[in-house]
Amino acid sequence: MPSRRHLLVAAALAAAGAQAFAADSRPIRLVVPYPPGGPLDTIARALAERVKDSLGLVVVENRPGAGGNLGADIAARSAPDGHTIVMGAVATHAINPWLYARMPYDPIRDFTPITLVAQVPNVLVMNAQTAARLKIATLADLVAYARRNPGKLNYGSGGNGSAGHLAGEMFEASAGLFIVHIPYAGAAPAQLALLGGQVDFNFDNLAAASANIRSGRLKALAVTTARRSSVMPELPTAIEAGLPGFDISTWFGLFGPAGLPRETTLRLNKAFTDALATPELKARMATLMVEPAPTTPEQFAGFVKSELAKYRQVVKLSGAKID
Repeated sequence: MPSRRHLLVAAALAAAGAQAFAADSRPIRLVVPYPPGGPLDTIARALAERVKDSLGLVVVENRPGAGGNLGADIAARSAPDGHTIVMGAVATHAINPWLYARMPYDPIRDFTPITLVAQVPNVLVMNAQTAARLKIATLADLVAYARRNPGKLNYGSGGNGSAGHLAGEMFEASAGLFIVHIPYAGAAPAQLALLGGQVDFNFDNLAAASANIRSGRLKALAVTTARRSSVMPELPTAIEAGLPGFDISTWFGLFGPAGLPRETTLRLNKAFTDALATPELKARMATLMVEPAPTTPEQFAGFVKSELAKYRQVVKLSGAKID
């Protein structure tokens, strides 16, 4: 057991470290491993503005490349002093480690989880005319039709290994179906193909699909998250619609480099989770159909490990690989 003297010394060192971080006037670099303009980037910039009173200046730096791996690796290689953090995502910390033949970092060993920030519900949407022609009104109808007609239905995605592709693979495995996957060069072309009737259904981002759902051009059958969306609460979850355990979403959260001191981690966690609880930021996120999801560092660490384990099997089923 440590002596009282050792405990006092450890406490003094921790306090000194926290004071040094607080006194350091250098700005915090928040790396966004994707191009400007998307929901992740927008929320990162809104958070940077909200935490400036508690953390000082936070500068958002977009460093896209290699599916997010480039920006994540910058943070992993930075000094663990609290002045470089990254907005990691399901791709950088759960999908890419199984998708890429070579990774520049370990998603668990090389990072300190700070907090989950948000989850973006995905939704299974059909071309409305196709749904009417096939008399499909619910997810159960879709599953029943696919079982009666193996290989006759198809779905589009933004490419092999994309979130939409992996959701489709998980759907096929969960329901015991055979459905043809048609990859496109991005989510936007995949959505255009769905609207044009070239494919029967897609797993799309709820924010991207919402306008066409409301206009009646797309028929939404279920959200893919374990809980209903607060934006469209009328849509059932895939679990409620008959697929036990089906839970897949786009998420993003904050990480520091490995070895980030506990006091620094907790200080960053408090600043960002407090910001996520403000009415202003909640309203901003609602316009993007993004669900706030603040956690403790421990909860986030457990979540990342579970997501990494889940996507190992999903990526394997997909057969997707990037050399």
